[in-house]
Amino acid sequence: MIYSKKSPALFIIGLFLLAWGFLNSSGSIDGMQVWLQKSAWSDHLKVKEKFDAELRVATEMATAENKPAPVMKMPASGFDKMKAGQAQLSYIIGGIFTVLGLLVLVLTPKEGNLDYYLGVAPGMAFIVAIAFAVRWGLDPVFANWGKAVQEAGILSWDFAHIFNLNYVVLGIVLGIVIVNVFKIPNWAANGVRTARFFLKTGVILLGVLYSAAELAQLGGLSVLMIGVFVLGSVGLVLFMGRRMNTGNSMTGILAAGVGVCGVSAAVAAAPVVQARAVEIAYTIGTILVWGVGCMFIFPTIGHLLGMGPVQFGAWAGTGILNSAQVAGAALAFDPQGIETLKVAEIFNITRVLFLPIIVVWLAAWYVKHEVGAEKVDLKQVLIAKFPLFVIGFLLMFILSSLGLFAPAGHYQGKYFGSEQIKEEQLLKGKETRALEAEITKMRNPAETQALKDLIANRKLTSREQDNTLKGVAKISGLDSLAKSSIEKASKVAWHTSKIISAFRDWIAWLFAIGLTGLGMQITVKALKQAGGKPLIIGGIVGTLKAVGSLIVVLLFVREFV
Repeated sequence: MIYSKKSPALFIIGLFLLAWGFLNSSGSIDGMQVWLQKSAWSDHLKVKEKFDAELRVATEMATAENKPAPVMKMPASGFDKMKAGQAQLSYIIGGIFTVLGLLVLVLTPKEGNLDYYLGVAPGMAFIVAIAFAVRWGLDPVFANWGKAVQEAGILSWDFAHIFNLNYVVLGIVLGIVIVNVFKIPNWAANGVRTARFFLKTGVILLGVLYSAAELAQLGGLSVLMIGVFVLGSVGLVLFMGRRMNTGNSMTGILAAGVGVCGVSAAVAAAPVVQARAVEIAYTIGTILVWGVGCMFIFPTIGHLLGMGPVQFGAWAGTGILNSAQVAGAALAFDPQGIETLKVAEIFNITRVLFLPIIVVWLAAWYVKHEVGAEKVDLKQVLIAKFPLFVIGFLLMFILSSLGLFAPAGHYQGKYFGSEQIKEEQLLKGKETRALEAEITKMRNPAETQALKDLIANRKLTSREQDNTLKGVAKISGLDSLAKSSIEKASKVAWHTSKIISAFRDWIAWLFAIGLTGLGMQITVKALKQAGGKPLIIGGIVGTLKAVGSLIVVLLFVREFV
């Protein structure tokens, strides 16, 4: 089969990215970037103001001592780094796409691996280009609009923040619009299907970012919660399916999809319950209808309830059906960081680890209830269908724990009370005075003691103190300087090495690209495949799982990691 198609699209996308890189590096679009990246530009002005003051003092001293004027270079600001980052990434990715685009135009298509990779490259480039446009363009535009509307008094809240109109949600929505309104171009069709490759790769690389302590704490919590809600959901679907006469095959595959991890679980369970293609379609449709709504609803509820990364990650990882939708909700909730995604993916991976248990359960259940059911080779099914990305995640975690990517201290990134916190990183007098003025607002003895310790030491000394003060920073009416001082102390304690920061950036990009491509696979036709009894059962069980896990999280889960 020939996959590649003669089209200049890939070559054009590559040239466009190269042009964007040149425009950034040359400063030709600084005016546009200033308008788009307002916060980065504000940082640039502060850096320039400080530099100008230092240069003025140095010049005056040199003049007084009859010395030549000093030559000083202004340090790079966040705005400068943003432009350089966009230029570098555009040059690398644009160069690759340009070369591949030339090969597509020059080579004669022949069956083989080269033809396959050249066939999927244009679609991958299509997803990447849209993800770049959303993250570098639409995301800051909506962020600026949200703040402008709030500052103008039109709304008392930032609508872009509350409704999560960030690059994650905007990428998914734009993908949905493209596939349903404009349709996927013929030359991009093969590559768009590779979106899950980006998502799975992102999950594998996430293994680098966990410490053993985090994995132990989150792993224990996730096993408990996932065990209760996965087993409970599967059991409830089997009970309702039998009562509503949906058929044993339909009930079995729906139980796997709704109870465990969505489409992957449904595909893994299909052979053991001898599910037909139409039953798989109904299950996937049910999961899509529920999951698409969850990607938008969960983050909004999380913000309204003031949930932190651990609480929201635990809820999303437990309550949302599909793995990709879990990642989408977690990044929509916290698009600028990756802590929420880390927590959510631990819960998601724990669900996947329950998959063999569920498959064995469903096999035994189906043989018991289906007359004339044929037994299948469970070992073969489990080996063939078990998601390999989980093994990749664990392998990356082990390699990182052994210090392959960064020294252990940098990998853990936790310098509580360490000598590595330099004097200039400690809180200053005005910051500790601002904190002292807020002691009366503390809500319990633990918060009072944590704040007093921070004031006394001018730095954080333990995880428990950090977690307690994260809650303090959310107190309504807290002085802005006091809040920023707490955040500053936390940032210093959670120092991260450059290589780990690079992993974070690449992971964020992989998920942004993958979720944009995922949006292009959510068609109205696929959503319509859900219907009748499967949709009712899936809706009821999914709602009970989401509400139940939310109650458990709010009551028992704390921001302890």
